[in-house]
Amino acid sequence: MKASDLFVKCLETEGIELIFGVPGEENADFMISLEDSDKIRFILTRHEQGAAFMAEVYGRLTGTPAGCLGTLGPGATNLITGVADANMDRAPMLVLTGQGSSERLHKESHQVMDVVAMFKPVTKWAQMVYHADNIPEIVRKAVRLARTEKPGACLIELPEDIAKNQTKVAPIEPRRFRRPVADDKIVDRAWDAIRSARKPIILAGNGCIRRRASKQLRCFVEKTGIFVLNTMMAKGALDMDDPRCGFTIGLGAKDVPAVAIEEADLVISLGYDMVEYHPNLWNPPGSHRIVHCDFIPSEIDEDYRIEVEVIGDLAHTLWMLNERVDAYGPENLDFDHSHGERCRTKMIAEFEAHKDDATVGKIRPQKALWDARQVLGPNDLLLSDVGAHKMWIARYYQCHEPNTCLIPNGFCSMGFALPGAIAAHFVNPDQRIMAICGDAGFLMNVQEMETARRYNSNITVMIWEDHSYGLIAWKQDNHFGRHTDLSFGNPDFVKLAESFGWNGYRCENSADLRATLEESFQADGPSLVVIPIDYAENSLLTRRMGELTASI
Repeated sequence: MKASDLFVKCLETEGIELIFGVPGEENADFMISLEDSDKIRFILTRHEQGAAFMAEVYGRLTGTPAGCLGTLGPGATNLITGVADANMDRAPMLVLTGQGSSERLHKESHQVMDVVAMFKPVTKWAQMVYHADNIPEIVRKAVRLARTEKPGACLIELPEDIAKNQTKVAPIEPRRFRRPVADDKIVDRAWDAIRSARKPIILAGNGCIRRRASKQLRCFVEKTGIFVLNTMMAKGALDMDDPRCGFTIGLGAKDVPAVAIEEADLVISLGYDMVEYHPNLWNPPGSHRIVHCDFIPSEIDEDYRIEVEVIGDLAHTLWMLNERVDAYGPENLDFDHSHGERCRTKMIAEFEAHKDDATVGKIRPQKALWDARQVLGPNDLLLSDVGAHKMWIARYYQCHEPNTCLIPNGFCSMGFALPGAIAAHFVNPDQRIMAICGDAGFLMNVQEMETARRYNSNITVMIWEDHSYGLIAWKQDNHFGRHTDLSFGNPDFVKLAESFGWNGYRCENSADLRATLEESFQADGPSLVVIPIDYAENSLLTRRMGELTASI
């Protein structure tokens, strides 16, 4: 068969279902082969970056890679931001790029650049196909690496002349392997450290949103009563209604959950990625006792000095700890949970403070998120873009289930939420899916509004409009007492929505927001809800954080 046909068959063998992208001349053979597949669906996007964000969200929600595709040169460079975001946020992804003919890659040539070298820093593995017979090995390796903990992105580059070549080899059947598990002795040491603590607390990271890990975490918390603080990317690892849930830690300024960690005498970090929330923000003297449990060894850091490190499948590690709790007897544990209880009480009061706002002209972030939580069910999905709104979502929007709030918090790229919501609709078309964007981030991938309309994505995008790069202004104000000129103009978003065939709404009355959001979900097809946001609340929140003392 032709090499491009083999490539597609290998992807089918791996169970790849979706490829998002923008093809070019150098992908022509691959695209014709893909068109003949009855197992893989190609989703045509309006920009390669949008395709990469779509593949990222598919990977985060399913645990299985999707493909994002671009041609050589500018097609490949357009992919790279979304690929970097997926790789740093631990989403499995396949990056598929075309390339010029291999006979011209050694010299200056139209649109030719070293794509593999460019992608190496932002992928787990990047490889060009040099020979058609190598395709099964390369695809098998790329998918295995993309799925292996910690998941990430892998690039396969197929030159146009090699895609046309004939080959007689066959795909390699996947063989799944069980992840290595921790040794009994090191788990015993971790358990000894935990049961001897007086005021332990759990810091749950990105690894805890894996389904089996979340299940075992909930069992462990039920048995021990230890409070859980989750990072932005671990929302829902423990149900927000669980009385041991201390909600989200992650603001740069000291927050209530950070004070709860200060009072703890042992931090049990589970699936924690310091790329999300650096330890110097919650352990600046490096003085906390830390038990670290994760799939892979921790990054070395001066402020993250580990007492016991347990490496292996996280769900299995938690199962082993649960076995030890049962053997010891949960009734024999002598923990003081007052720091967690005070944290939870304080945060619930903050969540509810503005739920009945009726302000007109501008809407507080707290009210917007209270209403978003009310219209979304326990298994519905919220996606956050990057900007000032992300910090409010992190603090005020809590979850019942894992993977029901997606926040990019490793690479933190703007432009994530709109294309991500489109991908989420492909994964769970019966869910309510809401994206919250700033007016800056929304316009970075605004072209994907057409993609959403073309595929009739039943999504709602809520824009928090402030005519500014609000997060940068917030940070400059905190640091310098003033900010540079960060303001800009906007289109009439309702007219923009209508021009793309979307349902468009503008809501300026806080009391009407919930009904407006509900109406947007009842409407057929994609909807845009625009609200003028009251970012005067940014400085007020910063002031409250500054007034926190060592007790709560």
